[in-house]
Amino acid sequence: MKGDKREVRQLMHGVKLRQAPAGSTSPGTVVGYAAVFNTYSADLGMFRERIAPGAFAKALTTSDARALQDHDPSRLLGRQSAGTLRLVEDSTGLLAEIDLPDTQTGRDVAELIRRGDIQGQSFCFTTGADAWEFNAETSLRTVIEIDELFDVGPVTFPAYEETSVAVRSLDVARAERDKPNLSNLEAERDAARVRLVEVS
Repeated sequence: MKGDKREVRQLMHGVKLRQAPAGSTSPGTVVGYAAVFNTYSADLGMFRERIAPGAFAKALTTSDARALQDHDPSRLLGRQSAGTLRLVEDSTGLLAEIDLPDTQTGRDVAELIRRGDIQGQSFCFTTGADAWEFNAETSLRTVIEIDELFDVGPVTFPAYEETSVAVRSLDVARAERDKPNLSNLEAERDAARVRLVEVS
């Protein structure tokens, strides 16, 4: 979608299935980290990335995230406002707990996690603030604030995905870094005028 600023990141960090309480019809509760702080991603093609502690603080108070399998809205597993998705930012990262529904999707996800076919989670977000560092090998991005958190949930594929939004952010950061400092240019121009007046 043109103009969509959503980014997706995936983390294979030992997602587990906890047994539902006695009497519950839920196939179980998915528990695991959707994001871990201060850990650089794999190479995303043009940069590596990490998430700063506290990055989710704003989004957790303003977003009503959904739990989706593979970011597919037709595979709804839970929702923050319904209490079936619980998100907590702790010292490690963003911990997610999803009470799976007694639906075909919920039962399938429970079985796939039990079998070890699904081993991680992912989250979809927009960036509120980030910072870039540049060196000879690669560029490093730190996500300082998540503006909006759209969804989290179990995913099939274990790799981070490069997104055009993140690449656009890199291009903007490079342009800012390479932009001439106008105040220095103006100071040099004024000094040259003074020298011209003195020579005249």
